[in-house]
Amino acid sequence: MSIPKEPRQLMINLMYLVLTALLALNVSAEVMNAFFTLDDGNKASIATVDKQLGATVEGLKKLLADESKAKYRPIEPAVDKVRDAVKAFDTYVNELRDKLVDASGNKNGQLDDGDYTLSVGKKVPKGKKDKDITTRMLVNDGAGEKLKAEIIKTKDELVKTYSDLLKENGEEFGLSTSDIESRINSLALNMPFGVDDETWKKSDKTSWADFKFRQMPLAAVLPLLSQMQADAKSSEAALLNSMAELAGGRVIEFDAFFPVVQAEKSYVIKGEPFKATISVGTYSTQINPDDIGIFVGGSKLSVNDEGKAEYSTTTSSTGKQTLSMKVEVRNPLTGEVSEGDGTYEYEVGVRSVTVSADKMNVFYIGVDNPVSVAVAGASSNELQVRASGCNISGSRGKYTVTATTPGDATITVSGGGLPATPFKFRVKRIPDPVARLSKSQGGTMGNGEFKAQGGVGAFLDNFDFEATCTVQGFKLVYVAARQDPVEVVNSGARYNDAASRMVQKAKPGDIYYFDDVKARCPGDNVGRPINSMVFKIK
Repeated sequence: MSIPKEPRQLMINLMYLVLTALLALNVSAEVMNAFFTLDDGNKASIATVDKQLGATVEGLKKLLADESKAKYRPIEPAVDKVRDAVKAFDTYVNELRDKLVDASGNKNGQLDDGDYTLSVGKKVPKGKKDKDITTRMLVNDGAGEKLKAEIIKTKDELVKTYSDLLKENGEEFGLSTSDIESRINSLALNMPFGVDDETWKKSDKTSWADFKFRQMPLAAVLPLLSQMQADAKSSEAALLNSMAELAGGRVIEFDAFFPVVQAEKSYVIKGEPFKATISVGTYSTQINPDDIGIFVGGSKLSVNDEGKAEYSTTTSSTGKQTLSMKVEVRNPLTGEVSEGDGTYEYEVGVRSVTVSADKMNVFYIGVDNPVSVAVAGASSNELQVRASGCNISGSRGKYTVTATTPGDATITVSGGGLPATPFKFRVKRIPDPVARLSKSQGGTMGNGEFKAQGGVGAFLDNFDFEATCTVQGFKLVYVAARQDPVEVVNSGARYNDAASRMVQKAKPGDIYYFDDVKARCPGDNVGRPINSMVFKIK
């Protein structure tokens, strides 16, 4: 596409480009930041629990070294087996994360600085918005289904390790048969680590991986993976805690808590509700919901059996909004209450829409006029686009307008929470083409060059569309030096026999006039008059 020479037209085209880019960036930047916040929160939770588990295991092994605890020593290899299984799963997921980041980065086969970039002072993957890599690797190439198998295998190993310990040694530990079965069943049912293999079957997806990862940007996949690691770590903590209790050892101490926010959207339109699920970063399934307090803005929320609270508020003002949060957890054994606080920021915007003609700010008759439609905060699938004064076809934000009559046209956009919003455009004929012989519109021309021409061409200069105009005819007047004019009427663009003979008579000093030139362009019912030409032969 050529660059418009008219300053006003150039300014309008640039304005459309900048506006469309700003609309896209305004949403995606906020969403990307929210994903990385969740991922960092998951990693912090894992690190906190792992540190506590290290202290717990160290204390448990010292306890089991005492001769009075000899009967509980089968617990120690079971603890090691649980820790090894979770560590192996954690390593597996970390390697998968590294492969995804590298495949969407510099693709050199290893994770390095070339796979990252700085965004708002923070180091983030270069391919944070890449959906093709995640879909190809996790869905098409089968890495997602392998991950599912790894989750199932690891969970089965954890349950089996705990079950074997109790079935083989439970009575020696002083447990009744019913106690053993109750503990095993409770563990299998309440373990947060596992695969939901039913929900995806109710969708149009073909597999768990397809449902979980298809067309998900890398920035969204990373917190999903770290959440799986966090669930594995929480399950490890629950198992070790239960084993420590069997031996009369010390349970995990709750000494670092923070709120984790899972928002439906981090960018919402004014008037829409902001909804989020808030939980404790180091939550364990063994904590009674009554021992958990979650507060937002000083107000206490209701905590469900999973230790989570649902939060919703109406967004009445635009701009950056901040949630001030606090969590309290009471240790049921010691009665000690631990606290943690944090904040979460989200953006509230006003729904806006832009309709831009991809070529110019008018629709031209006789050609396809590509049009882009974008609404901030709404999916292109939700939009209804109608036209008057022209015809429009297309979908998903990309449309084509065709027109037949000069005047005004209106494109009306609605849907996705946007009321019907009209946009006015002008409908014009294709600009007049320019008649030329070769590259010249007139003036002096050499005798040989003039005779070499086969006819008159019509050219659309600086027009942004693929369109061709044809010359319908012209009148050729030949004025030889010191002789009367001779006139020939030519039909079509190429010289007829009479015109060709006249052109071949050209000699220095002769003058040729091309008058009544008519051309027909796409969308024209009849030919239109265009410029005349005068050539003096040298």
